Amino acid sequence: MARQSWLDEKTQTPLIDDYARKLTTFMEAMADGRIDDSELNEQEQRLVALMQEVEPQLDDATHANVTQLLCEMTAYSVMQLLNAIQQSRSPTVFKG
Repeated sequence: MARQSWLDEKTQTPLIDDYARKLTTFMEAMADGRIDDSELNEQEQRLVALMQEVEPQLDDATHANVTQLLCEMTAYSVMQLLNAIQQSRSPTVFKG
């Protein structure tokens, strides 16, 4: 299997979100526009299983770097979501 780059060569923007959107389980969960507790639990189980598989393969330095990467990626995803929510709201002016 060819290695998938984490960044777009030209723009240097992250591609991980694009890859996530191609996950069948993600697309099926998102199909109805809401995420229920069982879908979230199933995603957590997939995440934990992969973390348990990959973590022992990492030396200490790589583990530290990947941990930082995961934290930064999580922060970026939350910030993207909040930014999208903020931009989708129409500005309202209080008239009292």
